[in-house]
Amino acid sequence: MSFSKIAFLGTGLMGSPMCKNILKSQLPLTVWNRSKNKTNQLETLGAKVASSPHEAVTEAEVIITMLSDGAAVDDLIFKQNVAENICKGATHIDMSSIGAHEAIDHSKKHFIKGINYLDAPVSGGTKGAEAGELAIMVGGNKEHFEAMINVFNSMGQSTFVGPNGCGQLSKLANQIIVAITIGAVSEAFILAGEGGADRGQVRKALQGGFASSRILTEHGRRMIDRAFEPGGAAKFQVKDLRNAIRASEQLDLNLPITKLVHKLFSDMVDSGKPDMDHSGLITHLEEINNIAIT
Repeated sequence: MSFSKIAFLGTGLMGSPMCKNILKSQLPLTVWNRSKNKTNQLETLGAKVASSPHEAVTEAEVIITMLSDGAAVDDLIFKQNVAENICKGATHIDMSSIGAHEAIDHSKKHFIKGINYLDAPVSGGTKGAEAGELAIMVGGNKEHFEAMINVFNSMGQSTFVGPNGCGQLSKLANQIIVAITIGAVSEAFILAGEGGADRGQVRKALQGGFASSRILTEHGRRMIDRAFEPGGAAKFQVKDLRNAIRASEQLDLNLPITKLVHKLFSDMVDSGKPDMDHSGLITHLEEINNIAIT
């Protein structure tokens, strides 16, 4: 399926490299960002820059949002009335990580206006976004999903997981696994290191066994190198875990491990580290144990 206009709203840390890959696929892209300077490079690469989100979505067949959370999406699309400028029959792909309940609410609001809606959060961080290798979890109507395959393929590997809200539930499942594994790797390094083992060599040894994982490989390296510039900020990990707990409560479920890790990340953020990479949880656990790393 070919398109005459794709609008992308939110060209930040993740959105910008995603836009670059859309442009590499020679898809017609119009971008908007609240801070206009974040669209300058995209303009040099061939994107059109809109002066407002309303202008960006006008006559677009596909609208992609990549914003901080559900409140930001709701404010931009509905409270600022951007939805009023979206054409009937267009498809809004929300790639932000928001609550499943928010995605379902947004889908209902779009349905009333005759707009297709897919919740399609991503995993892979900035590295995956830059490489065009994001894992994209899509909830909605399967026919609408299939019509967007070329768009999704420009950014990564997409998987249809069920009706609206299920994309976000899949992302929350991803974030639960990521957060708990970061905690496990952190505590493992602390235990081995305080016992006299070299943390770097422990990581190397564990990569050859059942404990091997992408978290151990990539975030474990961050922990060893003390490289905590954000690929995924801790404050967003807290948001995702909070949404996971809310979803579990709505399904009458109890996720005790998720609640424990949510508390640890919340305490990390409250201690002054909201913008540290979530792998920096190890620094919070070190502080709990009075461990000073120089």
